[in-house]
Amino acid sequence: QVQLVESGGGLVQAGGSLRLSCTVSGSTISRNTFDWYRQVAGKQREFVAVINSGGTPIYAVSVKGRFTISIDDAKKTAYLQMNSLKPEDTAVYYCHWASGILNSWGQGTQVTVSS
Repeated sequence: QVQLVESGGGLVQAGGSLRLSCTVSGSTISRNTFDWYRQVAGKQREFVAVINSGGTPIYAVSVKGRFTISIDDAKKTAYLQMNSLKPEDTAVYYCHWASGILNSWGQGTQVTVSS
């Protein structure tokens, strides 16, 4: 059974940085696609960034230039480096993984940016 484990959320002041991690277990497939989404209570889940093995990352306009998504295929782990954080980045961040016909969501990690 495929599982995703997220880590790295927390509380940070505006202008600060955090790095989220998302690790897949239970899969032996080498090619992976990782997405990050975020959700504020009462609002729809919002796309943040996506990367696949050997591919070019794509970012939402709201985070481009501040966030960097990367992938370590050997570790089956994706990272979301978040710099210059703003209060409006506060949300629960979810990792999503897909490979072939398989896909799974992480449990979510809270990111809170104080002004």
